[in-house]
Amino acid sequence: MPQPLDHETDRLAPVPSIPNGKLIGYARVSTKGQLLGRQILALEAAGCERIYADKKSGKNAEREELSNALDYLREGDTLIVPSLDRLGRSIQDLIAIVTGLRKRGIGFTSLHEALDTTTPGGRLVFHVFAALAEFIRELIVQGTNEGLDAARARGARLGRPPAMTDEQIQHARDLLTRPKNTVASIARLLGVSRNTIYKYVPELKGGRVALTEETVTAALPGPTPAAE
Repeated sequence: MPQPLDHETDRLAPVPSIPNGKLIGYARVSTKGQLLGRQILALEAAGCERIYADKKSGKNAEREELSNALDYLREGDTLIVPSLDRLGRSIQDLIAIVTGLRKRGIGFTSLHEALDTTTPGGRLVFHVFAALAEFIRELIVQGTNEGLDAARARGARLGRPPAMTDEQIQHARDLLTRPKNTVASIARLLGVSRNTIYKYVPELKGGRVALTEETVTAALPGPTPAAE
């Protein structure tokens, strides 16, 4: 039975364990007006055999050349970037990419930060980043939950606002008592869908006659109190 790779059993094991693969570079600028020259020169100086480059914002999920670079990499290779902000849209995105490389036995190096996951110090720094990102995420989740609990305690209404106000519902009921008004026309008038009308005026499901009878009954005056 083949033994598991070192990087699967030891978080600080060297990846790749034997760095005999290719050095692949990735560069990115945010706009077409920016130049890639300085980044490419730095990657060439680092010994990259092949360089991929995108001209897109880091917030853009569709980074074709990054996808091509990740597809090209093989176990034993190392991905090199000029700086961390050229690779990830956020620290969570960065950690996800580098963790994926590690699982594939691929190294990662960022020139500006001198971060190299093929060295013990670089791997340690990366895991500190990962732990910090998880800590921040948990703080955000905790703060969000505490805020929701406080809002509920104040009686605040949570979630999406209702599709129809009480005034609109009453207006819809009044209009529906007139036979010439269709549900579709009333929905258009109120700026909602037919399904919304049926949802907020459930008695309409019993038919227009039932709705009219209920509306009329509700409008009738109550019994006159007996004279003393």
